[in-house]
Amino acid sequence: MIAGQKSGLAETESPDPEVTPKAKRRSFSASYKKKILAEVEAATGTGSIGEILRREGIYSSTLTSWRKERDAAVDGAFSRKRGPEPQRNPLTAENEKLRRQNQRLQEELRKAELIIDVQKKVAMLLGRPLPPLPESENS
Repeated sequence: MIAGQKSGLAETESPDPEVTPKAKRRSFSASYKKKILAEVEAATGTGSIGEILRREGIYSSTLTSWRKERDAAVDGAFSRKRGPEPQRNPLTAENEKLRRQNQRLQEELRKAELIIDVQKKVAMLLGRPLPPLPESENS
């Protein structure tokens, strides 16, 4: 064997036995977000927003999502109606269901009457009039 060469069988490099921990997602408190947003708002004219983002280690997309969260919270706070929650009548849902069922049945009845009228006219054209309905069925 040539000097300086290592034997492939004797010394094999073993992998590093340490397991790297899984990266944890950062979470920011509301006060921290408020502080950073205030700093960025103050730095808007000077153009040092990038410096703040680098210093804090956050991305501009994070800043955008924080702004959206803030705006949604403000909109939600101002759009809330005052007073007690309106109580819902338990019969309202059933009433609406019955109205829809009634509407559907009326439409089906209209279609059935239209079909019967067409059948009567076809029977008259063919010279075979349909027998009249008894009074009990004719309502």
